[in-house]
Amino acid sequence: MAVLLLRLAAPLQAWGSNSKFIIRNTEREPTKSGVVGMLAAALGIQRNDDPKKLEPLTALRFGVRAEKEGRLLKDFHMVHYPKATPDVTERHYLSDAVFLVALESEDTAFLQKIAEALQHPVYPLYLGRKSCPPTLPIVWGVREKSLEAVLKEEPPLCNEKAGTFRIVYEVPFGGIPVQDVPQSFSQLHRQHGWRMKCEEIITGKEHDPFSEL
Repeated sequence: MAVLLLRLAAPLQAWGSNSKFIIRNTEREPTKSGVVGMLAAALGIQRNDDPKKLEPLTALRFGVRAEKEGRLLKDFHMVHYPKATPDVTERHYLSDAVFLVALESEDTAFLQKIAEALQHPVYPLYLGRKSCPPTLPIVWGVREKSLEAVLKEEPPLCNEKAGTFRIVYEVPFGGIPVQDVPQSFSQLHRQHGWRMKCEEIITGKEHDPFSEL
Protein backbone atom coordinates (compact mmCIF):
# COMPACT_ATOMS: atom_id res chain seq x y z
CA MET A 1 0.00 0.00 0.00
CA ALA A 2 1.28 3.48 -0.91
CA VAL A 3 0.16 6.99 -0.03
CA LEU A 4 0.64 10.18 -2.04
CA LEU A 5 0.98 13.24 0.22
CA LEU A 6 -0.12 16.72 -0.82
CA ARG A 7 0.55 19.99 0.96
CA LEU A 8 -2.43 22.29 0.50
CA ALA A 9 -1.69 25.81 1.68
CA ALA A 10 -2.74 29.25 0.48
CA PRO A 11 -3.87 32.64 1.79
CA LEU A 12 -7.45 31.50 1.05
CA GLN A 13 -9.12 28.12 0.62
CA ALA A 14 -12.81 27.24 0.19
CA TRP A 15 -14.13 23.68 0.41
CA GLY A 16 -17.89 23.80 -0.02
CA SER A 17 -19.99 20.64 0.09
CA ASN A 18 -23.63 21.74 0.36
CA SER A 19 -23.61 25.40 -0.59
CA LYS A 20 -26.63 27.21 -1.97
CA PHE A 21 -26.35 30.02 -4.47
CA ILE A 22 -26.67 32.96 -2.07
CA ILE A 23 -24.57 31.46 0.74
CA ARG A 24 -21.38 29.61 -0.24
CA ASN A 25 -19.96 27.96 2.86
CA THR A 26 -16.75 26.04 3.44
CA GLU A 27 -15.94 22.88 5.36
CA ARG A 28 -13.18 22.86 7.99
CA GLU A 29 -10.90 20.75 5.77
CA PRO A 30 -10.56 19.84 2.08
CA THR A 31 -13.40 17.75 0.64
CA LYS A 32 -12.84 14.69 -1.50
CA SER A 33 -14.82 16.36 -4.30
CA GLY A 34 -12.58 19.43 -4.23
CA VAL A 35 -9.33 17.44 -4.21
CA VAL A 36 -10.50 15.05 -6.95
CA GLY A 37 -11.47 18.11 -9.01
CA MET A 38 -7.95 19.48 -8.60
CA LEU A 39 -6.44 16.13 -9.64
CA ALA A 40 -8.75 15.98 -12.66
CA ALA A 41 -7.64 19.47 -13.72
CA ALA A 42 -3.99 18.44 -13.42
CA LEU A 43 -4.61 15.34 -15.56
CA GLY A 44 -6.56 17.26 -18.20
CA ILE A 45 -10.00 15.77 -17.48
CA GLN A 46 -12.74 18.23 -18.47
CA ARG A 47 -16.12 18.77 -16.81
CA ASN A 48 -18.09 17.23 -19.67
CA ASP A 49 -15.80 14.24 -20.25
CA ASP A 50 -17.04 10.70 -19.66
CA PRO A 51 -17.66 10.44 -15.87
CA LYS A 52 -15.89 7.06 -15.89
CA LYS A 53 -12.61 8.99 -16.16
CA LEU A 54 -13.16 10.11 -12.56
CA GLU A 55 -13.52 6.56 -11.20
CA PRO A 56 -9.77 5.87 -10.70
CA LEU A 57 -9.55 9.14 -8.73
CA THR A 58 -12.65 8.61 -6.60
CA ALA A 59 -11.42 5.09 -5.80
CA LEU A 60 -8.41 6.56 -3.96
CA ARG A 61 -8.81 6.39 -0.19
CA PHE A 62 -8.79 9.93 1.18
CA GLY A 63 -7.50 11.47 4.39
CA VAL A 64 -6.57 14.90 5.75
CA ARG A 65 -4.46 16.20 8.64
CA ALA A 66 -5.13 19.78 9.69
CA GLU A 67 -1.67 21.27 10.19
CA LYS A 68 -3.05 24.77 10.67
CA GLU A 69 -6.79 25.16 10.99
CA GLY A 70 -6.89 28.74 9.72
CA ARG A 71 -9.54 31.38 10.40
CA LEU A 72 -13.01 31.58 8.93
CA LEU A 73 -13.31 34.61 6.65
CA LYS A 74 -16.59 35.96 5.26
CA ASP A 75 -16.76 37.94 2.04
CA PHE A 76 -19.60 39.47 0.02
CA HIS A 77 -19.98 39.49 -3.77
CA MET A 78 -22.41 41.49 -5.87
CA VAL A 79 -23.95 39.52 -8.75
CA HIS A 80 -25.52 41.65 -11.51
CA TYR A 81 -28.20 40.51 -13.95
CA PRO A 82 -29.40 42.38 -17.04
CA LYS A 83 -32.54 44.37 -16.17
CA ALA A 84 -32.81 42.80 -12.72
CA THR A 85 -32.00 43.69 -9.13
CA PRO A 86 -28.43 42.63 -8.18
CA ASP A 87 -27.97 39.83 -5.65
CA VAL A 88 -25.49 39.91 -2.79
CA THR A 89 -23.85 36.53 -2.19
CA GLU A 90 -22.09 35.54 1.02
CA ARG A 91 -18.91 33.47 0.57
CA HIS A 92 -16.90 31.80 3.31
CA TYR A 93 -13.16 31.04 3.15
CA LEU A 94 -10.45 29.52 5.33
CA SER A 95 -7.67 32.04 5.80
CA ASP A 96 -4.02 30.90 6.17
CA ALA A 97 -4.90 27.23 6.62
CA VAL A 98 -2.45 24.38 5.92
CA PHE A 99 -3.45 20.76 5.31
CA LEU A 100 -1.64 17.49 4.68
CA VAL A 101 -3.79 15.45 2.28
CA ALA A 102 -3.20 11.70 1.90
CA LEU A 103 -4.34 9.57 -1.06
CA GLU A 104 -3.97 5.81 -0.62
CA SER A 105 -3.78 3.22 -3.40
CA GLU A 106 -2.24 -0.17 -4.17
CA ASP A 107 -1.12 1.24 -7.53
CA THR A 108 2.06 3.19 -6.79
CA ALA A 109 2.59 3.95 -10.48
CA PHE A 110 -0.80 5.70 -10.63
CA LEU A 111 0.11 7.82 -7.60
CA GLN A 112 3.38 8.78 -9.29
CA LYS A 113 1.43 9.75 -12.42
CA ILE A 114 -0.79 12.03 -10.34
CA ALA A 115 2.25 13.57 -8.65
CA GLU A 116 3.84 14.35 -12.03
CA ALA A 117 0.58 15.84 -13.31
CA LEU A 118 0.31 18.13 -10.28
CA GLN A 119 3.81 19.42 -10.98
CA HIS A 120 2.94 20.01 -14.67
CA PRO A 121 -0.84 20.50 -14.70
CA VAL A 122 -2.90 20.71 -17.89
CA TYR A 123 -5.33 23.21 -16.34
CA PRO A 124 -4.77 25.72 -13.51
CA LEU A 125 -5.07 24.36 -9.98
CA TYR A 126 -7.04 25.95 -7.17
CA LEU A 127 -8.11 25.06 -3.65
CA GLY A 128 -11.88 24.85 -3.90
CA ARG A 129 -12.52 28.07 -5.87
CA LYS A 130 -10.77 29.77 -8.77
CA SER A 131 -9.89 32.69 -6.49
CA CYS A 132 -7.81 30.33 -4.30
CA PRO A 133 -4.59 29.31 -6.09
CA PRO A 134 -2.27 27.05 -4.05
CA THR A 135 1.21 27.88 -2.87
CA LEU A 136 4.10 25.57 -3.76
CA PRO A 137 5.12 22.85 -3.26
CA ILE A 138 1.94 20.80 -3.56
CA VAL A 139 3.45 17.33 -3.91
CA TRP A 140 4.98 16.17 -0.61
CA GLY A 141 6.08 12.70 -1.72
CA VAL A 142 4.96 9.07 -1.77
CA ARG A 143 5.19 6.90 1.35
CA GLU A 144 5.04 3.11 1.51
CA LYS A 145 2.71 3.04 4.51
CA SER A 146 -0.99 2.90 5.29
CA LEU A 147 -3.05 6.08 5.20
CA GLU A 148 -3.58 6.12 8.97
CA ALA A 149 0.10 5.55 9.67
CA VAL A 150 1.16 8.42 7.42
CA LEU A 151 -1.34 10.86 8.92
CA LYS A 152 -0.16 10.00 12.43
CA GLU A 153 3.60 9.66 11.83
CA GLU A 154 4.53 12.22 9.16
CA PRO A 155 6.53 15.11 10.69
CA PRO A 156 4.60 18.39 11.06
CA LEU A 157 4.65 20.71 8.07
CA CYS A 158 4.41 24.01 9.94
CA ASN A 159 6.85 23.61 12.83
CA GLU A 160 9.30 21.15 14.36
CA LYS A 161 7.64 20.78 17.75
CA ALA A 162 5.06 18.27 18.80
CA GLY A 163 1.48 19.47 18.60
CA THR A 164 -2.13 18.39 18.54
CA PHE A 165 -3.62 17.66 15.15
CA ARG A 166 -7.07 16.83 13.85
CA ILE A 167 -7.11 14.02 11.29
CA VAL A 168 -10.06 13.00 9.12
CA TYR A 169 -9.93 9.86 7.00
CA GLU A 170 -12.15 7.62 4.92
CA VAL A 171 -13.47 4.38 6.44
CA PRO A 172 -15.54 1.56 4.86
CA PHE A 173 -18.23 1.65 7.55
CA GLY A 174 -19.07 2.99 11.01
CA GLY A 175 -18.16 6.60 10.28
CA ILE A 176 -19.93 9.88 9.58
CA PRO A 177 -21.70 9.91 6.18
CA VAL A 178 -20.66 12.71 3.81
CA GLN A 179 -21.84 13.31 0.25
CA ASP A 180 -18.69 14.55 -1.46
CA VAL A 181 -17.64 11.78 -3.87
CA PRO A 182 -17.88 13.31 -7.36
CA GLN A 183 -19.67 11.18 -9.93
CA SER A 184 -19.99 13.97 -12.50
CA PHE A 185 -18.68 17.55 -12.63
CA SER A 186 -20.95 18.48 -15.54
CA GLN A 187 -22.75 21.75 -14.89
CA LEU A 188 -25.92 20.23 -16.36
CA HIS A 189 -26.08 17.18 -14.07
CA ARG A 190 -23.51 17.47 -11.31
CA GLN A 191 -23.72 14.43 -9.03
CA HIS A 192 -22.03 13.31 -5.81
CA GLY A 193 -22.06 9.99 -4.00
CA TRP A 194 -21.64 9.10 -0.33
CA ARG A 195 -18.70 7.89 1.74
CA MET A 196 -17.91 7.43 5.44
CA LYS A 197 -15.31 9.42 7.35
CA CYS A 198 -13.79 9.20 10.82
CA GLU A 199 -12.23 12.05 12.83
CA GLU A 200 -9.54 11.83 15.53
CA ILE A 201 -7.41 14.19 17.58
CA ILE A 202 -3.78 13.05 17.81
CA THR A 203 -0.57 14.34 19.37
CA GLY A 204 2.20 14.72 16.83
CA LYS A 205 5.73 13.54 17.48
CA GLU A 206 8.55 16.01 17.89
CA HIS A 207 10.59 16.24 14.71
CA ASP A 208 14.25 15.27 15.10
CA PRO A 209 16.20 16.69 12.09
CA PHE A 210 19.21 14.45 12.88
CA SER A 211 17.08 11.36 12.23
CA GLU A 212 17.13 12.25 8.52
CA LEU A 213 20.94 12.25 8.29
